[in-house]
Order: sequence, then structure tokens, then C-alpha cells
Amino acid sequence: MNISLVIPLLNEQESLPELSKWIEKVMTSHNFSYEVLFIDDGSTDASWQTILDLQKDNSNIKGIKFLRNYGKSQALHAGFAKALGAVVITMDADLQDSPDEIPDLYDLVQNQGFDLISGWKKKRYDSVVFKNIPSKLFNWAARRISGVKLNDFNCGLKAYKNVVIKNIEVSGEMHRYIPVLAKNAGFAKIGEKVVIHQARKYGTSKFGIDRFVNGFLDLITIWFISKFGKRPMHFFGLLGSLMFFIGLVLALYMGIDKLFFHTTSRLITNRPEFYIALTTMIIGTQLFLAGFLGEIILRTKSNEERYKIAETL
Repeated sequence: MNISLVIPLLNEQESLPELSKWIEKVMTSHNFSYEVLFIDDGSTDASWQTILDLQKDNSNIKGIKFLRNYGKSQALHAGFAKALGAVVITMDADLQDSPDEIPDLYDLVQNQGFDLISGWKKKRYDSVVFKNIPSKLFNWAARRISGVKLNDFNCGLKAYKNVVIKNIEVSGEMHRYIPVLAKNAGFAKIGEKVVIHQARKYGTSKFGIDRFVNGFLDLITIWFISKFGKRPMHFFGLLGSLMFFIGLVLALYMGIDKLFFHTTSRLITNRPEFYIALTTMIIGTQLFLAGFLGEIILRTKSNEERYKIAETL
């Protein structure tokens, strides 16, 4: 199979028929063998029934329905697990991503050797104040922290080699950072393509300004995990040992000073240095234990189910 399209959605019943016909037209004109995986992330409208109806006319359409809304990352995770195509392309269901981009994305991955191609919505039809400016700031910070030189981390239109999506773990709200996850997994050939961004035709956006706040927090998380996720003791243990050593040296200094040099001076417990040393040693011990517990959890954790599937098509 040439292409798997993974399309997460939430309450997009109006756009699905048009999107499905558009995809079918593009695939047929280029003689692609394909599948379309619609992931219904707990829609409360008739989105799932629409998918069922579309599948009757097009056997390439498949679907997964969640019991409730779990988030875009979980939807992508479920779709990636089922994808069979040599190239896996993700896109949004709101018609803001153009299926006409599919052939070029496929060519870049399949024929030009890229592991991952990320779309760049260079010209956007969104609110300048509430989306465009925050998006530029967010992308600047993401480039600086992650080291992945992309202009648009938030673009849902991306193409991957199948081996890439089978070897990364998309959890929490990490869907924005799949290129970073891929880089950390060892897939270095990551590219970018300017894609068409269309104004929303139906419904309203499911994302608010809070996604940028969450995005920055997730960025810090993924940076930390990429650095120390496999070896938490290297961070917490080192920092804890350093703080404990500083506190111990300060405590020894005060003890020696009291015993041999200023024997008649005030009690050690009356000196502020005593409480600084005590606090530093306690915090150091706690950090060391945090690293130790992290190592134990890392070695004993099991992959728990992160979402519940109500129905599979």
C-alpha cells in the first residue's frame, strides 16, 4: 500500500463528505493504493455515522471511534498503530489542509529519502493576534530548545516513513513535537514543505490560546525527557549529590570551627549557616531519592492503555 492517511477529528460531520471526495479524487488521479483512517476523538455530533456512510461508498475508508475525547495525540497514536501504508500522512479534518499536497509529500518521503516532511503554513487565514503571533513565538522557542529547524511545528499536515511512526511514542499532548520525537529516535532526515492553508469552511476551531501555554510546558517536558528520560539518576542524582556535598562541607566547617577555633562562641544552632547546611542536605537527599525512584519506575513500568475504543471500522 502506498499511503495511509491518518485524520483525527472532533465534531466535523459537515466537512467529512467533502474531504473524503477530495481525497478520493487525488488518489485516483495519481493511481495511489491507499487507506483513510478517520479517528473519531469522542465527537458528540453525527461524525461517526457520517464515516459509516462514507465507508459504504469507498472501501478504502476505515475508522476508529473513541468512547470519549482523549486528545489529538491519542488519536494519532491509535491511527499510527493501524497504518499500513509505506508513507503515512496526517492531516486535519476541517478542510484547512489541502489533499492536493499529498502527491508532493509522498514523493519527498518515498522517492527523495526524507524520514519526515512537515508542512509549513507560510500564509495563514487565522486571527493575527490570537493565533499567528503566538504561533510565531511558540515556533521560535521550539526551534531554540529542540534544535529541529522547522518554521511550523503546529501544522497537522505531515508525512512520515512508516518505520518512523512505528518507532515513536506519541502521548500526552506531544503531537506538536513528533519531529522532535523522531529526531530523538534517530531519524535525522527531516524536511519542510510550504503548504496551502485554507480558511475554515465549517464549524469552529477546537483549539484556544491555552494550547500555546500547554505547548511551551510540553516543550520543556520533551526536552527534559530527551536528555534524561532514560537516565533520571544522571540529573537528580548528580544535582542531589552536589547539594548534599555542599551542605556537608558547610556543616563540617561549622563543627571544626566550634570545636577547635571558637569554642566559646555562640551555639552552632544559633548560626544561620547551620540551617542553610541542614536544608541543603535535606533537599540533596530528596533529589537523590527522586532519581533513584525514577530509575526503579523506568525499569518496572508497563505500557498502560491510554484510551478506550468504542468501535472499529
